[in-house]
Amino acid sequence: MKPDMLMTPDNIVLDGKTFIPAVQVPIPEWPCVVSERQYPSLTVKDDDLFLVTDTIGNISGCSLEDGNPNMGLFCADTRFLSRLELQINRRSPVLLSSTADKGFALSVLCTNPKFDHIKADTIGIRREMVLNGALFEEIEIANYSTNNISFEISLSFDADFADLFEVRGHQREKRGQLLRLAESENKEELLILAYQGLDGAVMESRIKFQHQQPDHFQGNTAIWQLNLAAHESKILGYRLQKLTNNQPSSGVNAATTLAQAKASELMEEQDWGQQITQIRADKSLFNRVIERAEQDLYLLRQSFGDHKTVSAGVPWFSTLFGRDSIITAAQTLMLNPKIAQETLSLLAEYQGKKEDDWREEEPGKILHELRFGELARCQEIPHTPYYGTVDATPLWLMLYADYYAWTHDQETLEQLWKNALLAMDWIDRNLEKTGYLGYLRKSKGGLINQGWKDSGDCIVNKKGELAEGTIYLCEVQAYVYAAKIKLAEIAKMKKHLDLAETWIEEAKNLRVRFNKDFWIEDQDFCALALDGEGNQVDSISSNPGHCLALGIFTPEKAYSVAERLGAPDMFNGWGIRTLSSLSPAYNPMGYHIGSVWPHDNSLIAMGLRSLGLIDQALELFQGLFDMTSQQSYQRPPELFCGYERKGDNAPVHYPVACSPQAWGTGSMFQLLQMMVNLVPDAQNNCLRIIDPALPESINRLSLHNLRVGATILDLEFERVGSTTACRVAKKRGNLRVVIEA
Repeated sequence: MKPDMLMTPDNIVLDGKTFIPAVQVPIPEWPCVVSERQYPSLTVKDDDLFLVTDTIGNISGCSLEDGNPNMGLFCADTRFLSRLELQINRRSPVLLSSTADKGFALSVLCTNPKFDHIKADTIGIRREMVLNGALFEEIEIANYSTNNISFEISLSFDADFADLFEVRGHQREKRGQLLRLAESENKEELLILAYQGLDGAVMESRIKFQHQQPDHFQGNTAIWQLNLAAHESKILGYRLQKLTNNQPSSGVNAATTLAQAKASELMEEQDWGQQITQIRADKSLFNRVIERAEQDLYLLRQSFGDHKTVSAGVPWFSTLFGRDSIITAAQTLMLNPKIAQETLSLLAEYQGKKEDDWREEEPGKILHELRFGELARCQEIPHTPYYGTVDATPLWLMLYADYYAWTHDQETLEQLWKNALLAMDWIDRNLEKTGYLGYLRKSKGGLINQGWKDSGDCIVNKKGELAEGTIYLCEVQAYVYAAKIKLAEIAKMKKHLDLAETWIEEAKNLRVRFNKDFWIEDQDFCALALDGEGNQVDSISSNPGHCLALGIFTPEKAYSVAERLGAPDMFNGWGIRTLSSLSPAYNPMGYHIGSVWPHDNSLIAMGLRSLGLIDQALELFQGLFDMTSQQSYQRPPELFCGYERKGDNAPVHYPVACSPQAWGTGSMFQLLQMMVNLVPDAQNNCLRIIDPALPESINRLSLHNLRVGATILDLEFERVGSTTACRVAKKRGNLRVVIEA
């Protein structure tokens, strides 16, 4: 039983409000209509709240039924609004233009279709929606004719309070019940949609109308009868708050008006812009891509208790992930190391403490995914949090060391040292049996595959057959190798010499075994994985590319892998495919079996750079940049289809890719790091810049407000022919900068 809640067989009283099961109080329906353009959608986000609408700003009940189920207003993995439909005289407005360029706000300009008494394109309708702890909308309606006109405006609302996993297709045997506010408690200026989950929690969407109250309601539809003189305009509006058990569902304090919400968001974004490294070039298109990436990282930041880190992506993964958050933080150390500090600390708080097969939790293990919706609260899914990931733990250790190299943050290093030891202990326990780190699902609610390629059909051999048993991915062994090498350096610094020596010796032994066991002699390439019987999963995939920068390959094997990744069956002109197009399992539209992922490619580009293959690395940059420049808002998607780049054809969208998406966005900064090749050593107060190389598409590049340790500096790069020069334009601190050609 929840506080201040009284339940009877017929109603629920929550803090003085009486709710009745919706089935007992049928309401009149207001028919939905289909907009002329349902795709693409508009997406806006603020912290733990995001909204997806069609291009006219509507969430039509028809759209949800016609295959666009991801629309809605979501918070804490719950859909608080499943219908938001503006109609004029019971028709859909005609779209003129719309944009969600600001990220936290969208604006739509539309007009009227032809009516018997009103010509088409007579009425101007301007919609603006802003997220700031709540949803705000203002609708300005103007009469551009020379006569008085009368017409009807309606706004239809509904909320199914579906868990995000339900929206994605998860089937439930039973749901909670929708609620209606008792008739005696209805107030005309307030519309309340409510639901009680199976866990007893009561969720509400409270809609308070502003500027001009509706003339009347029909069910959950607010209706205004407008009479406008020539060139007269009126403003309608509302504020939608989300509550769970009468408390705000969002962790963000909501503003009161749209203007306040907008001002608050702009101020916070401005503060963010002052904290980061400003990266600009002499090419406007490049700058638009980078500015969008900066803004998207700001949008993807999300509060989890006292911490704020980057959520994985909208709409499906707007929450804390282990692997995704860690990789994004590593990609953006050059931009803002604070992201890494928050990510490390937050994941350390959730570090595994016990054995729990349902959640696949183990002591020392770093989580995979955290959820807050009804399915998680009712234990229908194990995401409270769920720990089914094999690579987040070594990746956490790598980030721990790399963050220290950039910042010399001794306090965080000491605070998290115990967590680092627990993480390494988890790795070592899992290495005991075979010497390799692998996964085998324990939870019936968990993932079959637990590396970054975590779809069910992606771990295949050269015949296209699925691997079975425990899976030992190649890149995971490289992560373990790198974690031991990097942590050994920290152990030396802390005077734990025996520990450092042990880790270095273990890493060397792992390297020797890896180069023997994972190498496919007849293909001169590295296996994707070993299976439960120790057999090579011998398909040609992108995974070995992650190993290139980490030092686990012998030099000749590293160059062989690098060369093979550039072959036409892997490189499609935009980027490197996840799986060779020659594989029987290849599908250019497959999530992990032929598509191209920007983050996968940025990691490979770093590996190519580490081998001195600068031209190949820059070719990858150019392909990904060209792809990104053709996307909506110049925003890199989570992934795109693996079709070959031919002539002037555009990259092919993956139908349900997240956008914005964290490590896709982070790839832009990792590719920049690849170009300028900064090697920080903040502990020794030094920054090395080794053989920087700008692509032919960029002549000049500047980094302002770059932080290394306690020093802030500005760097300028200029390409002349095939040579890129670097100079320190400004320095605030005593950092030693060494530029090596």
